[in-house]
Amino acid sequence: MDYKKTKAPNSTITRDLSNLEIGTGNIYETIAIVAKRADQIEVELKKELDAKLEEFASISDNLEEVFENREQIEISKFYERLPNPVLIALEEFIDKQIYFRKPEVE
Repeated sequence: MDYKKTKAPNSTITRDLSNLEIGTGNIYETIAIVAKRADQIEVELKKELDAKLEEFASISDNLEEVFENREQIEISKFYERLPNPVLIALEEFIDKQIYFRKPEVE
């Protein structure tokens, strides 16, 4: 998924808990599902950021080069401005974009 185009808010907003438990029937299951998805999103974003920053890495980095690399700084700032992975996961859950199953029901 392209997290750059997500419509998740950048800060927390108040949500009605009764709407969050509609999909699972239990607010605690909802929180567990969203938390697991947030962990997945965080890992994906971290890998993507590391891959982009690796392009700028060189064997002989000196202090002046680190501070002068504007592109690297802009990429880092962009990822810092993205919504928190929990907010992205919660938005995905509300939009019913997360697939989950209950093993005990199957």
